[in-house]
Amino acid sequence: MSSTTAPSGLARARKGLAPGGSGGGPVPKTLNRKSKLSAQASRTFFWLLLPSVVLLVLIHGYPLFQAGIQATHDGNLIQTGDFVGIENFQSVLASPAFWKAAQFTLLFTIVGVFGSWAVGLGLALLLRTRIPAGGTFKVLLLLPWVVPIVVSSTAWNWLVATPDSLIPSIFRNLGLGTPLFLADPTLAAVTVMIFKVWVSFPFMMMMISAALASVDTTVYEAASMDGATRFQQFSQITLPLIARSTYISWILMTIFCVNDFPTIYLLTGGGPVDATTSLVVLAYRTVFQDFATGPGVAIAFLMTITLVVVSVVLYRQIRKSSVE
Repeated sequence: MSSTTAPSGLARARKGLAPGGSGGGPVPKTLNRKSKLSAQASRTFFWLLLPSVVLLVLIHGYPLFQAGIQATHDGNLIQTGDFVGIENFQSVLASPAFWKAAQFTLLFTIVGVFGSWAVGLGLALLLRTRIPAGGTFKVLLLLPWVVPIVVSSTAWNWLVATPDSLIPSIFRNLGLGTPLFLADPTLAAVTVMIFKVWVSFPFMMMMISAALASVDTTVYEAASMDGATRFQQFSQITLPLIARSTYISWILMTIFCVNDFPTIYLLTGGGPVDATTSLVVLAYRTVFQDFATGPGVAIAFLMTITLVVVSVVLYRQIRKSSVE
């Protein structure tokens, strides 16, 4: 008997041998045919995708290029001005107004994202139960998201803007004083954040409802048979199973909050005393009221960089959250 033995199936696979051959044989025709079809499909996909990629580059690339030019010049809306390099970024980062706006933007975003997510999660779980007129109730809950922001902000102004508005009048009649919700800096910031949660929770509710609809109810039945409590089912089954949808909604809502101009500007205009001035409101004022295009666009660039970093971090969490 020969001292050498035939290589095992795993060893043969690593050497590129056919499962039953003696090594060095030709690759089966079916494999060649599949590889050719795969290469042809990749080329077809590339050429079909190329026009969309070129269009997106032109649509987004050109404005970014022009914004980069404006951010490195000291011009205005009419003239580009002289090249100043990174001086606009340096002046923005050295401005107390920028850091005050950044602080409010951070707080506004945290409350907007997690506040709307908590409310949306609670309502999505409620809608999974059998409640009377559940379909009508769901439609009513969508109204804050569906109604134009101009209408919503006008309604909220009518409720809280003046001492004679509805909610301040209720406080006064209860002997709690007359709070000036849009005149006091702290109350104005709180009001804007609550307003953001109000207009955003329907989006979160629909995202979570869609994720919950894909969860097999037999998982909960099995957990109940094993003695799991409601809280254990929620923390160990529901949250992990909707984690991917949760991270996606956090990414989108973070972008919505950081870039949210009308919610703040229509309600408070960024006041009082800049208490509700976010970065996007500050950029608007810098460009269109102070006519300082360079610093205003520099603020927008810094916002974009921050959003990219946050999105990348959350996207990595999405990839880790897949449930086998």
